[in-house]
Amino acid sequence: MTGPGRGRALICGSLAYDTIMVFGDRFANHILPDKIHMLSVSFLVPQLRREYGGCAGNIAYNLALLGDVGYPMATVGRDFGPYSEWLHRAGVHADHVRVIDSELTAQAFITTDLDDNQITAFHPGAMQHSHLNQVADAHGIAIGIVAPDGREGMVRHAEQFAAARIPFIFDPGQGLPMFGGEDLERFVSQATWVTLNDYEWQMVQQKTGWSAGGLARRVAALIITHGAAGSTIHTRDGAIEVPAAPVRAVVDPTGCGDAYRAGLIHGLLHGLDWRTTGHIASLMGAIKIESRGTQNHHFSRSGFQERLTSMTAGAARLG
Repeated sequence: MTGPGRGRALICGSLAYDTIMVFGDRFANHILPDKIHMLSVSFLVPQLRREYGGCAGNIAYNLALLGDVGYPMATVGRDFGPYSEWLHRAGVHADHVRVIDSELTAQAFITTDLDDNQITAFHPGAMQHSHLNQVADAHGIAIGIVAPDGREGMVRHAEQFAAARIPFIFDPGQGLPMFGGEDLERFVSQATWVTLNDYEWQMVQQKTGWSAGGLARRVAALIITHGAAGSTIHTRDGAIEVPAAPVRAVVDPTGCGDAYRAGLIHGLLHGLDWRTTGHIASLMGAIKIESRGTQNHHFSRSGFQERLTSMTAGAARLG
């Protein structure tokens, strides 16, 4: 799917293990409101699975499905072996993944009840050393992305992309609470594109006072996703509304935002127009939702193009 000379993407972000457990009852039945100040509970979780995750890994995996070359740049721990083997099998290059032997790889422990409530514990581990990686160590990079990672790493990588004149997407995601208004203004002044979900966009508005049009005038595009309601791509020429792609079955929404971002990067790498890029990104998110976990979905080029053609009346084509 990738034409010659299109270049590579450098994906600065986290690599993490996600341990997901299912509690076969409701938390509310076991947490007494009048005892919340002395909480001590234990949940039996007969169902457990371990998934490969982290924004850099998820985006790189999805880019590989699209036929693009995306290098995750991340710091991982001494337990990274199984994940490294998985990336290799998936066709993802780990040239810029640094192992910190004194740490464990970042890990999320997620317990979900029957009402889809979640209790999550996150251990950042080696992710806290992400600033040790240098953008300049990667060569032949056409586009970058600064995704959720260690705070100092996100700050430095944005500065390094800007200094190297490499266009990049600023995607703060779950890392957004680490940054204040001045931090966000600096990121936006360095970035070429900004992408947020609608909740994150509300947080950015509160911290900066910007309108969508005001932020869009500072970058080439502001992309805001709205879940099942689709997404909006704000440019200096106006807003483009992109409907959500039809979903065959809603299995697991975790990681659909990263799949969407891979679609954005694909469109940018191939010089596609914004509407086509938005449709590809939307379809990537839909395909991810149809599969459990963040890196277990697959598709063929012909199958993807068939679904893309169906949702756009034949107007959009992959790069």
